[in-house]
Amino acid sequence: MQGTTAGKQLGFWLRPTNLILIVAVLSLARLATGMNIDLVEDEAYYRLWGLYPALGYYDHPPMVAYWIWLGQALFGDTALGVRFISILSSAIGSLVLWRTAKILFDMRVAGWAVLFLNASLLIGVGSLLATPDAPSVFFWGLALWGMAELSVSKNANWWILVGIFAGLGLLAKYSVLFLGAGIVLWLLWVPENRRYLLSWQLWLGGVLAIAIFSPVLYWNEQHEWISFVKQFGRSVPESYSVKYVGEFIGAVAGLLNPLVFIIAMVGLWRLLKQTVKQDSTASLLILTIVPFLIYLFFHSLHSRVQGNWPAPIYPTLAIYAAVAAAYPPENIGRWFKALAPTAVVLGFVITGLVYVHAYTPLNTSLGRKDPTHQMRGWQEIGDEVARLAQANNIDWIATTSYGMTGRASNMLKDTDLMVYGIPERMRYAMIPDNLQNPEYSDMLYVAEERRDRSQSLAENFNQVELLETIPRENKGLFGKTTIENIRIYRLSGPKEPLKSN
Repeated sequence: MQGTTAGKQLGFWLRPTNLILIVAVLSLARLATGMNIDLVEDEAYYRLWGLYPALGYYDHPPMVAYWIWLGQALFGDTALGVRFISILSSAIGSLVLWRTAKILFDMRVAGWAVLFLNASLLIGVGSLLATPDAPSVFFWGLALWGMAELSVSKNANWWILVGIFAGLGLLAKYSVLFLGAGIVLWLLWVPENRRYLLSWQLWLGGVLAIAIFSPVLYWNEQHEWISFVKQFGRSVPESYSVKYVGEFIGAVAGLLNPLVFIIAMVGLWRLLKQTVKQDSTASLLILTIVPFLIYLFFHSLHSRVQGNWPAPIYPTLAIYAAVAAAYPPENIGRWFKALAPTAVVLGFVITGLVYVHAYTPLNTSLGRKDPTHQMRGWQEIGDEVARLAQANNIDWIATTSYGMTGRASNMLKDTDLMVYGIPERMRYAMIPDNLQNPEYSDMLYVAEERRDRSQSLAENFNQVELLETIPRENKGLFGKTTIENIRIYRLSGPKEPLKSN
């Protein structure tokens, strides 16, 4: 299903030099925004991972920790250090996507794919954040590029690179396992691909993928398989319902960009018809995401699918949309042809507004309903916690949620205060014992009002005294409002020593 630019002029914004300029400007905007806004809750938690690189972690494989560690090595323990590699990966990923779409189709499709990916809300906005989604999207995209090169060139040596990229993707998120299942489907479905089953390069690629992933297996074996239990335990349903199915589909459409989603569905239909005919290119783009989509749909039948989970398939969806935008069906009116540029402009405008709002709130009245609220007011809280710790001659800060543990560590990083997360100690297995041993120390307990577990702490301490309730505030151009209250307690006289495990 190879496209062509013959007889059809390449649009101004689809020219490679202009696309490079667009991606460069977007990357600079992301860097400028990312270095000037505070970390969201999960980023603050992953920042701890970057400070203590390990072979695995309680929640996910370790790739995001390595990216953060590298960024911190370059730019220090700062917001830019945490986010730099993730932001850089979105720029490199755009170039890889261009190459993938170009060799599978042509430069028109490649140009639209890059524009649509960057105009999607999940990638356009989410690329600011250092989470496991960034490396999973990146390495899934690299593996897809390797498969595209293989499909076009018929050079079996590409299997080796595909295996390496897939292994690195597994170091980012376990969901990349579904890419492997999709590759097997593609091999079996397209007759000409079945010969690769006898190719030593295919099997070497598989061995390399497993070898790259093996440190995570070793870490889990050493830690009661806790990461596998946590993540794969989500797949076990307790009951079934359709109430989350519509939410799942709506989230994909909304975070892709509703207009891009409409265009992508047209491209999907065209590619599906070619897949039925066992076309290699169309089958590659369809079958490599089918296992993951089936899993996500099944999950939506018993619980909520988080909006970021489908992130690795967004580059493929961008190609779907690009196929339809570059060569719209003849029986579709002018309105459809206007949809593609409108979708790109809409995506860029909304993304720009989010960047501005993240830096300086345009509206302060939404409180916790505003997704950017997580970035607000934490340094003021940290300053007050440090003041109270000094006044009470306390060296340890206690928390009871992983989010606050990350928050407290980040907002107190310029002090000598130590942060100790009391429950779920396996989360902090990467931190050396000598930095996680408060023993019989008095502590300050810091918690959001909605997550206050001070009553349960009375079982561990002789006295639990509320010292102060501090409002976390949203300060913008048009005043300030309270987002939530943060409570600070003094925990005195531990009844038994708090240990690191």
